[in-house]
Amino acid sequence: MRNALGLLKQRRFLPLFTTQFLGAFNDNLFKTSMVLFATYAIFNDPRMEANFNALATGIAIIPFFLLSALAGQLADSHDKARIIRLVKSAEIGIMALGAAGLMVARSGHSTIGLGLMLGAVLCLGVHSTFFGPIKYAILPQHLPPCDVLGGTGLVEAGTYLAILMGTITAGFMTDHIERAAIAVLAIAVIGWFAGRQVPPAPREGPPLVLNYNPFTASWRLISATMHIPRLFLAICAISFFWTIGAVLIVIFPPLVKNVLTADERVASFVIAVFSIGVAIGSVVINTMLKGRISARYAPASVIAMGVFVLIFSVLVRTWTPAAPGHFYDWAGFLAQPRAWPVLGTLMMIAITGGMFVVPLYAFLTTTVEKDQTARTVAANNVVNSGAMTIGSIAVIGITMAGVTPEDLLFLVAGMCLVSAWIAQKLHRACDDDAETCLPVIRK
Repeated sequence: MRNALGLLKQRRFLPLFTTQFLGAFNDNLFKTSMVLFATYAIFNDPRMEANFNALATGIAIIPFFLLSALAGQLADSHDKARIIRLVKSAEIGIMALGAAGLMVARSGHSTIGLGLMLGAVLCLGVHSTFFGPIKYAILPQHLPPCDVLGGTGLVEAGTYLAILMGTITAGFMTDHIERAAIAVLAIAVIGWFAGRQVPPAPREGPPLVLNYNPFTASWRLISATMHIPRLFLAICAISFFWTIGAVLIVIFPPLVKNVLTADERVASFVIAVFSIGVAIGSVVINTMLKGRISARYAPASVIAMGVFVLIFSVLVRTWTPAAPGHFYDWAGFLAQPRAWPVLGTLMMIAITGGMFVVPLYAFLTTTVEKDQTARTVAANNVVNSGAMTIGSIAVIGITMAGVTPEDLLFLVAGMCLVSAWIAQKLHRACDDDAETCLPVIRK
């Protein structure tokens, strides 16, 4: 297998990587700026903060549930590079709406500003819904089979490094929210230029008759995919992982503010640690598997993730809070005896999570024909979004019942066990039917 980093020198991969990187950076710069601004400058109630974060997460997921089927059909029936250009053009308008929301909320009209920002979040969900199938489905079309796992790992690693940078940048812009408004617009324009450099990826296979009904299209898409045991198990495992991710994303900002009693810069860094950990895990598992697409290490990885979640819960319960009415800044937070164990445990949660999920995405795109890859990824996105929506709603209900963020971590650990069970079934299914689990040979 070639060194995966060598793909960054090739035009068939670098423009796509850059476009995805900038999109993920911008998405998280805006969303994190919004969440931190709402958490620290608008709301002053832990339940309201958690509920707003869950609402924002749910709104971002809705388009995946309704439009993924159409997105998959379009990606498999049209030039994927052309769709990328259209999507990146729309991003400029979306960020203009989000920037307006930030500025309106800053001027004191918080209700209107939050409405505009949530509208931008919904539109960003649409944006990601149409781009999501392409960023994975285009890889088998541009790369030889031996490079697909490496390319998938680089896309995942780049995505989480972008999340890291966007999240940290948002933390430092919270006190100057107008800078965030300008930045998201500027990055959207740069992303538009990068998207125009992606090489053509025309339709392969017979023409498709598009189904524009989101419900019947989604049902047919899932039915056409989920009856295949190996894909059913892979999609279920990925869905559980992203449900876990949705719960963690919802509870992290309130947990940092109200349990670790740290300021918004620390909150952004805690989220960023999780992102860089997944990036590291993406690269580590590619090295361990040596380019072979397999669920061999998935069960052990997600069980280890659950163990680290439990350790994290214990650590935050024994945390020494700041004085009433105060938050730890960077120096104060790192001076605490348990600060580095907390950060280290978070890093291990993320690394093991990345090791779990990356081979499963590569599995989806390499065990079906080229003209089915986008629809397979889209079917995965529909199921993922449904699972994440359930997770976000569950967090709202559980939080309203008085369950604290540190107690919610036990739910996350339990979900890791379910993910491990599904991943083990997938690994056994591939062992029993090795031929169907091998990458499809492409001409």
